[in-house]
Amino acid sequence: MDALDGNAIAGDLFAAFGREMTTAVGWCTSCGARSAVAELRVYVSGPGAVAECPGCGTVAIVVARGSARLAGYTLAEP
Repeated sequence: MDALDGNAIAGDLFAAFGREMTTAVGWCTSCGARSAVAELRVYVSGPGAVAECPGCGTVAIVVARGSARLAGYTLAEP
């Protein structure tokens, strides 16, 4: 499966957080790499998507049916 960029989950993140999130910057809780949400590697399948750190591949965000969970990613600003 080919990876997409974080823009692939822009609509779901907007629905979950109420604002544009692809430009939000955060860091991986595993390796510390800083990146914008748009730079995450996204894999879409079935009813959801998984966004991974571009540095180490750790799962950063899980999106399922319009909700989102920050699994291994910390946002610099809410």
